[in-house]
Formats: sequence, structure tokens, C-alpha cells
Amino acid sequence: MRVIRKYANRRLYDTQQSRYVTLEDLRCLIIEEEPFRVEDAKSGEDLTRTILLSIIIEQEQSDNNAEVFSNDLLAQLIRVYDMSSPLPLARYLEQGTQLMLEQQKRLQSQWKQAMRHTPMEFMRELAEENMRFWQNTMNQSPPPSDSNEEDKTS
Repeated sequence: MRVIRKYANRRLYDTQQSRYVTLEDLRCLIIEEEPFRVEDAKSGEDLTRTILLSIIIEQEQSDNNAEVFSNDLLAQLIRVYDMSSPLPLARYLEQGTQLMLEQQKRLQSQWKQAMRHTPMEFMRELAEENMRFWQNTMNQSPPPSDSNEEDKTS
């Protein structure tokens, strides 16, 4: 795993490439599915989550057409944090996003291969896959709080 050190001057240093990097460089690593960990240069504290949130904020601000988080959605997410018994939202978001990304890759692959099936049949398969995912997700009991396992659906 690549280690990125964050210094007090807010600069990020890639220990593997021995050079300073930007949030954009880290965004590219994410797209390339290159695992990395951002740590505080002095304490060694894991800052990866904070940096990932910074990358999302930068993307949300850079292009108004690429907004993912509307004001209403952000307000709803804030309300989830204030619930007395929070929903297992992280699990649903992770699994739903993973399903969406897998389907996007599958769709692109199908188009490149000139689709073996008719468009209607392909859309029906996607709809069935979505239905199975959400039925399985809704029927699962919340995982223990210390579990990091991801459920996969086929």
C-alpha cells in the first residue's frame, strides 16, 4: 500500500515516488484503484478519510455539472448523524454504489462488444439485478458494529 505523508504545511508527500502530490494526483490513484493511506507526518495518525472527503469537496466545487450531493441530500445525511438509532447507511451506500459502478462497467463493456442481447433484454437483466440487490439488502440484519465485511450479490 502506498503511503502518503501529510505535513503541517498541508503538503502531501508520496513516499513511494519521493515527490509531493496534490489532491488531483490522489484522485487519479483512486480512479486507477491504487490503494493508499494518508498519515500525519509527525504522529502517524490515519488521515485517509479526511483527505478523501477533501477530494470529494474539490470535485463538487470544480464542476457544477458533476454535483453528486445536492443541498437536500447533504441535509438528509446530517440528519442521519443525529438519529438516536442511526441507520446502517454506510453499508447501503457502499453496496449501492458498488452495484452502480459494476453495472456501469458492464454496460460499457456490452456496448464495446456490440451487445450480444437486445437493448430491452439487457435493461431487463439490469432491473432484475437491482431488484435482487435491494431485496437482499433489505432482508439482511444490520452487521455487527466491528464487522468490515462487504456483502456481494451476483
